[in-house]
Amino acid sequence: MNSKKIKLQTGVLMGMILLAALSRMLPHPHNFTPIGGMALFGAAWFSRKSLAILVPVAALWISNLLLDNLIYSQYYDGFKWFSNPLVFVSMIFITLFGFTVLKKLSAGRLLGATLTASLIFFVVSNFGSWLEYNAYPKTLAGLGACYVAAIPFFWNTLAGDVFYVAVLFGSFELIRRNYPALNTVA
Repeated sequence: MNSKKIKLQTGVLMGMILLAALSRMLPHPHNFTPIGGMALFGAAWFSRKSLAILVPVAALWISNLLLDNLIYSQYYDGFKWFSNPLVFVSMIFITLFGFTVLKKLSAGRLLGATLTASLIFFVVSNFGSWLEYNAYPKTLAGLGACYVAAIPFFWNTLAGDVFYVAVLFGSFELIRRNYPALNTVA
């Protein structure tokens, strides 16, 4: 396999994931984000598992850095280097799940993986909210109340995951059809 083709495909995948992450800077409904889509896309297309995890996590970190220090700066004292650690954990879990389910791509597997990605994000990120903020008591009942309060946001998470999975996977398929050099495994 030609190393130039692999480098080209890796660059395209990285660029697409970074663009998806930067789309978080655009106005959007709460939780309508590319997080699940980026994780599943990386899991499906990078043959090197380290890249499948590292690239989406780095793109998420860059977009968080911009969001935290440009848009949400009034909520922080000084420059914010890192926030929402369990969102990153959820992305890693989604990627690990994607490794197992998306070894063979099909519409059914992708749909099931997308729904599961939304559930993973919901469970992990809201557990993080319960731990980090004092809005709910640190009891089992408090955790349950946190999850119940987050249910309305789940639908935006699911919609965002469906949208970004469709855009990332669909766009890459169109690009691959027009540029056969990308029909390798990165």
